Amino acid sequence: MGVFNLGPKVYMGPGTLGAVLNGLKRFFIVTDEFMRASKKVRYVTEAVDEVGGDSLIFSGVKPDPDTHIIAAGVKEAASFRPDCIVAFGGGSVIDVAKAIRFFGKERIGDCFLAIIPTTSGTGSEVSNYSVITDAEKMVKYPLTSDLLLPDAAILDASLVMSVPPSVTADTGIDVLTHAVEAFVSKGHTDFSDAMAEKAIKLVCGNLHTVYLKPDDYDARQAMHNASCMAGVAFSNAGLGLNHAMAHALGAVFHIPHGRANGILLPYVMMFNAGCTTKLTPAAERYAQIASFLDLDTSALRPAALSVIRSIRSLIGKINIPTSIGAAGIGRDEFEAKLGRLADAAMEDACRASNPTDSKREDILHIYRGAFCGRYLV
Repeated sequence: MGVFNLGPKVYMGPGTLGAVLNGLKRFFIVTDEFMRASKKVRYVTEAVDEVGGDSLIFSGVKPDPDTHIIAAGVKEAASFRPDCIVAFGGGSVIDVAKAIRFFGKERIGDCFLAIIPTTSGTGSEVSNYSVITDAEKMVKYPLTSDLLLPDAAILDASLVMSVPPSVTADTGIDVLTHAVEAFVSKGHTDFSDAMAEKAIKLVCGNLHTVYLKPDDYDARQAMHNASCMAGVAFSNAGLGLNHAMAHALGAVFHIPHGRANGILLPYVMMFNAGCTTKLTPAAERYAQIASFLDLDTSALRPAALSVIRSIRSLIGKINIPTSIGAAGIGRDEFEAKLGRLADAAMEDACRASNPTDSKREDILHIYRGAFCGRYLV
């Protein structure tokens, strides 16, 4: 039996927040200290005032949020007793808001969850994922449950116009990784394919533009929409080995999640397609991507390779490192922690939907290739 979850209601463009909040009264706003101190959170608080509501701001979110942050958020939310949790920020903020409602359900009660992403990357505003870090073990755990699905998502490109180029690059390549992994995932369907295909086209057509021209509103909105579509795709189809390995790489070496995905993407695609050994069924899926991107489709291997080359070219244009070593990780430190990376990737839930089966030695091989830049074509 196949299932496709359409998820939360999506509101696009400016001026929509009031309509989402109308009828609700107590708002627990989850954000980070920058959003609070810079007063950008007024985007939410002013809308709350307009509907006559009361609000409490929880700004304790930090990158790679851990269980301690979730516990603190649940405690504050339980005291406030909101009827709505609003996430205002990037992927870490959204993950925390979803986890607060999920783990605090018994103490907080039922409440509406509205997500306002301020980066175009995670797709978490429509996904059933939340990634939480165990600070002691230095491991990221991707939680998956339909109970993590938000109720509403607000996609307003005006919120991402000031995002710096490096963040635009990291989050944008995260979108592409979501869409590519969803398209080739074991769990893909015609419905998830449609969302993933459109997201891939939008990213390939707009990411370099917004990197060079941050004030291009139409390109920003296209990337914002692509992020959401990719989120719908992977929430239904699953992700894959790339995310499993990126979660480990980010947790151990504190590389931003999107950048970790971008560094690894060409290498994982080479493995999945079997381009250096024997072609796999995943190569046919990559060939389909080559077709709708109007790349070389003269034969299966050239088609798969053309997609990998195209993505590698895009990664270079937006100045994401093309190897782990180029990201500033020393060889001795990398080798010392390589076993931990492989173990964490093996245990990551995202690996289950990868199209090509992987063993620990395969993961070690990919990490080593990605460290020094081998296997790029």
